[in-house]
Amino acid sequence: MNWDRPHRDPCHACLACDVRRQAICAALDDQDVGALEAIMTATALDANATLVHEGDPRRRVYSLTGGMLRLSTLLPDGRRQITGFLMPGDYLGLADDDTYALSAEAVVPSQLCSFPVAQMDGLMARFPRLKDRLHLMTRTALRQARDNQIVLGRLAPVEKVASFLLVTAQRAAAAGQAGDVVNLPMTRADIADYLGLTVETVSRSFTKLKVQDLIHLPDPHHVTLVDRHALQAVAGWSA
Repeated sequence: MNWDRPHRDPCHACLACDVRRQAICAALDDQDVGALEAIMTATALDANATLVHEGDPRRRVYSLTGGMLRLSTLLPDGRRQITGFLMPGDYLGLADDDTYALSAEAVVPSQLCSFPVAQMDGLMARFPRLKDRLHLMTRTALRQARDNQIVLGRLAPVEKVASFLLVTAQRAAAAGQAGDVVNLPMTRADIADYLGLTVETVSRSFTKLKVQDLIHLPDPHHVTLVDRHALQAVAGWSA
């Protein structure tokens, strides 16, 4: 189940938002952010609910404020390939043209700000800083795509899992989440579909890293990086 609701308290919610300085609205001063909120609809998704389908007309763009989204495409044989995960502060719709290039689903209950494409284009003309911010976010997304290629380019399954953990930790650190505990809201099946592995292989790789005392697994959705340097060596990252 998902639902949309218009915002009724201009500016207040944006100024109090936890990702105010990470998301698209960071481009605007406090006195201008009301213009963005005026065209915004708050959107909430239950876990596993679909936000957009691959190939749907692109009528709205989204800023994730809470939770996590998985991006996926269908392969010619009907299998799902997860291409990435969006975290709070990320923007959906950067590289899409007239249609959405990927499907987007909620990994866990998630909250988003939704904006009509035409009105967002109008705001970018009014506030050039907004357009500059989107260009910066596009460059960040391209770097993340490069990181994804690095992860998928690993040969051994344990290398892929180690790279996945390191990249996820880097993204969390960039969002201001300090520490060596990596939050993994997604399932092992999601990770397997992202890395091109089976669920069993992903689980064995986590176990191998744990046995080597490189990580600690307090629960299925949190991983403590015990020895980051050794984990980088396993992943094949240069010092």
